Amino acid sequence: MSAGDAVADRLVAAVRRGDAGRVEDLLAAGADPDALDGSTGLPVLCRAISAHDKPVAEALVRGGADPLRRLPDGTTPLLRAVAAGSPALAWAVLPEAALHPGPLREELLGHARRLAATDPETELRRRTGLPGPAVRTRHEDESGCGHERLTLGGLTLGDAHAAFLTALEARLRLRTPFADLLARALTRPDRHHEVWAESTLVLGARLDDGTWAEAAGLGHDPDPLLRLFAADVVLSTLIEDAQRHEPALQNRALALLPWAERERDPDVLDVLLNGLTWRNGPGTDAFGLACLTHPDPRIRRWVPELLDRREDGLRPQGLAAVFTLARDPDPGVREHTCFWLWHYKGPEPEIGDLLVELTHDERQRTRAYAVAALALRDDPRCVAAEHRIGPLEPGTDADALPLTAVWWYQRRQREQKDHG
Repeated sequence: MSAGDAVADRLVAAVRRGDAGRVEDLLAAGADPDALDGSTGLPVLCRAISAHDKPVAEALVRGGADPLRRLPDGTTPLLRAVAAGSPALAWAVLPEAALHPGPLREELLGHARRLAATDPETELRRRTGLPGPAVRTRHEDESGCGHERLTLGGLTLGDAHAAFLTALEARLRLRTPFADLLARALTRPDRHHEVWAESTLVLGARLDDGTWAEAAGLGHDPDPLLRLFAADVVLSTLIEDAQRHEPALQNRALALLPWAERERDPDVLDVLLNGLTWRNGPGTDAFGLACLTHPDPRIRRWVPELLDRREDGLRPQGLAAVFTLARDPDPGVREHTCFWLWHYKGPEPEIGDLLVELTHDERQRTRAYAVAALALRDDPRCVAAEHRIGPLEPGTDADALPLTAVWWYQRRQREQKDHG
């Protein structure tokens, strides 16, 4: 066996193990990124794609693997990645050349459109010759958005082909009709599914009156699922435009208030309230207070962000509402309220006492936010309260909690003393 063959074998073994770091090392040492896997006769990039191994696929492409290499069956690694039904995997291997006008782009777009119209389980049965049913598993990214992967006879497909198509059309500046994007979303009626989310994000990014009007019109539809889609489009629009502060868009957001006031479905209302927090204005304070007794805790948690905040703090009704929410029977409402208090800079002295109370909460995250809020208020009680946070619970991301707030408070105190 030659030295080159030995390196290629090690690369194949690393790809099979899913060892992206080792793959990078071998490529840096001169391994051929288009080496063939002896068991399939296909490039190792195809092995990574079939395993839905995005880190290894990325490493191979960065190392020079050709995603447009024509394979014996007429496909390419890129087309196989699109067929895998996992958008992140497809984007990881998609070269810029495939987006330029010409045959490659037309092939990619046509392939994506055919796959988006195909049921993944039906495709699995066709390709494996097995009756099924397929085994389903959920795969999510850091945002909590994801898709299902279906496995049958050793072959795995994701069910997010339509999400890739939607994103691809947007990248190519093809304006897919509102109705088509709605139809795609309804095939996966879950706002945390990539197909649904991609449709709402693409529509929200348009920022035009026509898209807003279509979404607002659905706000009157008797079907709560259609209203939920419309609310998500509106929310995406407001987030997309959060930095522009254009008066016309402010008026659009305030037009959500009548919709929110008549909305009875808590799933839809939850999204609308989120939208109102991005464009707060007259009327939201009163509506927020009206939500204080809503039976769904998801609705109550938005109340603090709808309150009218003045230079001298909250109005008495608003302050009373915050106290009520900080003692809510639902731990999620208390956590969300404490998180809001951590960012709230109002002067009310009684909030300090409330925060001390929250340092005894059952949830570690709530206790951590309460201690941090005390520290930011330069309240010396934060020092004694810090130990109540306790050791980090299993699975807790330390970077997601404000665990250094007391240290910064003590540093500020020392600096003030040194300069005093």
